[in-house]
Amino acid sequence: MTLNFKETEIHFEDYGFGKAVVLLHGFLENSTMWDNFIPIFSKKNRIITIDLLGHGQTGCIGYVHSMELMAECVNRVLEHLEIDEALLIGHSMGGYVALAFAELYPEKINGLCLMNSTAAADSEERKLNRDRAIKAVKQNPGTFISMSVANLFAEDNRKKFSKKIDEVKKEALKMPVQGVVAALEGMKERKDRSGLFSTVSYKKMIVIGEKDPVLDYKTVIDQMSSNTIEIVQFSDGHMSHIENKKELSYKLIHFIEK
Repeated sequence: MTLNFKETEIHFEDYGFGKAVVLLHGFLENSTMWDNFIPIFSKKNRIITIDLLGHGQTGCIGYVHSMELMAECVNRVLEHLEIDEALLIGHSMGGYVALAFAELYPEKINGLCLMNSTAAADSEERKLNRDRAIKAVKQNPGTFISMSVANLFAEDNRKKFSKKIDEVKKEALKMPVQGVVAALEGMKERKDRSGLFSTVSYKKMIVIGEKDPVLDYKTVIDQMSSNTIEIVQFSDGHMSHIENKKELSYKLIHFIEK
């Protein structure tokens, strides 16, 4: 399904009936990352997946896709579907978008899961790395995407999941360079929403991998010290939906339905 948002076609899918749950993919991913989970989640719930700006079958809007702009896109989909309230689960960049949505539309959210994500803003070092990534993708997008995808997995899992890595790369390579750059620019400038995530009253969960090459495990755990946040820890990398698929599915179902 598609709808128009700021003169751009937004692709989304709507499955099942019941409590509304919005699944938001990460950088270089698209809504197909949730394909293995939808049959399980949609048995008792209404599941909405969205291709965020510049990803999957959704187009680009300009050269910076801020997390707020992507959150507006999510809200447009919910308005179109006449959904007043939803639980959001966001993987990596999708978590940043979910947090922006929670700030912009607090009355529309009843639960939030950050999956291999963080409420903190980029450090200055991380911002410099984003700038390097922007230069790299403009020079050779194929090389940048191939390296970036492989580096999301725990080092000792890259051989084990080589076929899945190739599948993720294949989807990522369909992205326009503008979409990759606009997402990097948006993530680089995003706000710190640690306070928001820690203080909101609805149910919250964070999923983190101990060998995550992108996020520092100990730093994320320290940031999430609030006893109102459920913490799910796995021993692998940034791609829990692949590296820990069965265990993650169980944890997410429990979170959705509790």
